[in-house]
Amino acid sequence: MSALSRKLVRWQARHGRNDLPWQRTRDPYRIWLSEVMLQQTQVATVVPYYRRFLARFPDVQSLAQASLDDVLTLWSGLGYYTRARNLYAAAQAVVEAHAGRFPRTREALESLPGLGRSTAAAIAVFAFGKREAILDGNVKRVFARYFAVSGFPGEKRVEKRLWALAESEIPEKSIEAYTQSLMDLGAAVCTRKRPACSACPLSKTCEAYARGKAEAYPGTRPRKKRPLRKTSMLLLLREGDVLLEKRPPTGVWGGLWCFPEIQPGSEKLAGRKSLPVLRHEFTHFTLDITPIVCFLETALPHAAEPGQIWLPVGEAIGAAVPTPVRKLLARLDSGSLLGEPAAL
Repeated sequence: MSALSRKLVRWQARHGRNDLPWQRTRDPYRIWLSEVMLQQTQVATVVPYYRRFLARFPDVQSLAQASLDDVLTLWSGLGYYTRARNLYAAAQAVVEAHAGRFPRTREALESLPGLGRSTAAAIAVFAFGKREAILDGNVKRVFARYFAVSGFPGEKRVEKRLWALAESEIPEKSIEAYTQSLMDLGAAVCTRKRPACSACPLSKTCEAYARGKAEAYPGTRPRKKRPLRKTSMLLLLREGDVLLEKRPPTGVWGGLWCFPEIQPGSEKLAGRKSLPVLRHEFTHFTLDITPIVCFLETALPHAAEPGQIWLPVGEAIGAAVPTPVRKLLARLDSGSLLGEPAAL
């Protein structure tokens, strides 16, 4: 065991997180579910979603037999919805192609939808005790600082170097504690801003700390201006119901229920009421949404077109809808959006 891994394992026993709901188990389903949810999402946010998911889908068979709508409804608000679609597809693959048993190696786990090398390695470590290296965002930062690896970790040259270092430090034993310690150190001590170097078990041998430049590592992503996109959403109301339509299965908010969208400038609706813009930030772009409220008073058939559904506003809030749609629905439900909307 290297000096680094030895220090980390000792630190983990005293200061690491040891009471998370997906710990103290070898159940690959629970570990897989947690690792997918933890991709680009903080632990505190994941815990309540994880518990609700397990209550509804206690095993991979129940998840595989569910509808995608049910899965997206429980995922709604957690973001990065491709993860939910991949989770559902992976559950079906485990049941159909692996007789309901998760693959036991990192390489085989990578064949499941939504699992890259690091996530598959974490599952192999925690579920099956395999000696594998992980390299998520937090771990990249730990190794970049400890070994003073310059450059942005997203660059292939830098990432290759970090993988080589991660593999060189894998201990012969205590792989679970070591792997968890890397995750915990990056999340709680070796943070992106204002790292707590004085509390770090690696500070005495950390190259970045020795140079007095901990925050200079790793290098930052080359800055690009985040593009601004605009859309208008039509909030059609009738007798307390609101119209939602299902988005295509891929792309932004794929498979979720949203308000019908129209391009800005094409809102040629008599009696419409435009409301203040709602801004929503995505990873790669900013979306400005103009909500347009209209009441329908004409006696139209209550059935919706295929891919559309009329729901009571209160019920729609609990459907598989993205965060900005839920915000608008909540304001509709409270009456704060309505005022005196015009009728069609």
